[in-house]
Amino acid sequence: MPQAVGAAYAMKRRKNNDACVVCYFGEGAASEGDAHAAFNFAATLNCPVILFCRNNGFAISTPAHEQYKGDGIAGRGPGYGIATIRVDGTDVFAVYNAMKLCREYVMKENKPAVIEAMAYRIGHHSTSDDSTAYRSSAEIEVWDSVEHPISKLKNYMVKRNWFNEEDENNFVKDIRKKVLKQISISEKKRKPNWKELFTDVYDDVPPHLQEQMKELEQNIQENNSYYPVKNFKA
Repeated sequence: MPQAVGAAYAMKRRKNNDACVVCYFGEGAASEGDAHAAFNFAATLNCPVILFCRNNGFAISTPAHEQYKGDGIAGRGPGYGIATIRVDGTDVFAVYNAMKLCREYVMKENKPAVIEAMAYRIGHHSTSDDSTAYRSSAEIEVWDSVEHPISKLKNYMVKRNWFNEEDENNFVKDIRKKVLKQISISEKKRKPNWKELFTDVYDDVPPHLQEQMKELEQNIQENNSYYPVKNFKA
């Protein structure tokens, strides 16, 4: 989050800037100290950044009510002097309109904005997590069917005769075909040059990263048989 605010501050200093930064994070990340630093710097430096919190109710296995006692993440924005809006994160149109409104505000006023999208994490946090240990399967089922954003959008479109089962089946078949084709194309492409591990953050690579890059280069040369360098761009 602080890096996003820093990037926004850099954009602000450019002449004729026409862009802003969007930082996506969960309510769990908002419980970290860096989140408060980001909020404060964004506000005091008037950075063109949208801080978008996806509040899905759980930080791994910690429920939201054990993370904070206030009014969610949206309650924090005004405390830092940041324009804030809370939306139904399962409503495509609500999220779109909130983002559109915030971007217009951020670009016009050159100030930050906070969006809190209330949602739900249907799947497990990771492969090592069994979410049924701290929430019921029935609860998950409700969110995976009735409250699912894709299902909501589909029902909305069906009611207005914009979409039907035949359209969906054709759409799924078409997308699956396109995705598989693209995967096949992508698998044949060479991977980026390995040096981009060190050059994709700083404009001028700092000495410690230059040293690490040289160490890896030497290791690759000495142990060439263990590195499939032919699969990477030169």
